[in-house]
Amino acid sequence: MESTFAYAASPSNIEQQIVVLDKRRTAELLDFEPLVDAIAVAAAEYEDGKIHSPERMVVPLGESGVLLSMPATAADIGIHKLVNVQPANAKRSLPTIHGTVTVCETDTGKPICLLDGPEVTGRRTAAVTLLAIRTLLQKAPREVLLIGTGAQARYHVRALHRVYPGTKIWVRGLDMAAALEFCDACKDIHGDLAPAAQDISALVDVVITLTTSTKAVYDEVPTAGRLVIGVGAFKPEMAELGKTTLDGSDIYADDPAGARHEAGDLLQAGIDWSRVHSLQAALKGQVDRSRPFVFKSVGTAAWDLAAARVALRALYARSEPSTASS
Repeated sequence: MESTFAYAASPSNIEQQIVVLDKRRTAELLDFEPLVDAIAVAAAEYEDGKIHSPERMVVPLGESGVLLSMPATAADIGIHKLVNVQPANAKRSLPTIHGTVTVCETDTGKPICLLDGPEVTGRRTAAVTLLAIRTLLQKAPREVLLIGTGAQARYHVRALHRVYPGTKIWVRGLDMAAALEFCDACKDIHGDLAPAAQDISALVDVVITLTTSTKAVYDEVPTAGRLVIGVGAFKPEMAELGKTTLDGSDIYADDPAGARHEAGDLLQAGIDWSRVHSLQAALKGQVDRSRPFVFKSVGTAAWDLAAARVALRALYARSEPSTASS
């Protein structure tokens, strides 16, 4: 499969200065629908070795922070995402996460633009969830349960509203107050949003966990026709999905190699890695639809590269002169 999102170098754009895009402009360029399609293309390239995305480097930063280095390259562009995570910022009333995605031409090595790192991460992660729904569920979900009330949950509300605007979204937080506060804050994004006052897992088509929990927040007996998506746990000591759910489900992961190091849910449950199938396998149709599904999202810089392609395509489409007749 060839990428339709590739950036092509030309003498005119080689002379341009690097474009710096803040959070708002980055968001404007990353519509969820083309982002989902771009990640589907990148999934095929990544599995075929056409996108190179090594394991991320983690370097200590200050007393308790870390600097994360995540590069990826393809035939058309390369990207380097640098993310600084500083937990102490919460006490300073500052964001915990800062970062940028640098995009460069492959042929010349010339930097093209800088994208806002947290915005790219939030949107491409939610887009991976949308791709999992489209691929495994193969229908618009009627009801979705979000477990978690943080920033990534907000991105998922935006993504679900953009692609599945008729979906009912239930929200479960640390407590009812947190769920109510989240629903109130997001009511202008999606109208059909409500706190889950009781266990409504049996009613929903999709469950999405978006927490940093170290113990399972969802461990229900799996049911055919329900898709469970684990997003939040990205370290071995974290776990959102329990052994009951995992043992009874067919498991897919956006990056099975990365999951072996980062998917704490799967590591703690002692999952046999031969049971973990790639996103690309699902995209190829290698799915038993009589089975329950779990999709584990761990992330890879390949998805940031896909996002950069979408942003560049939108950016340069806007800068092209109009050919319409006057």
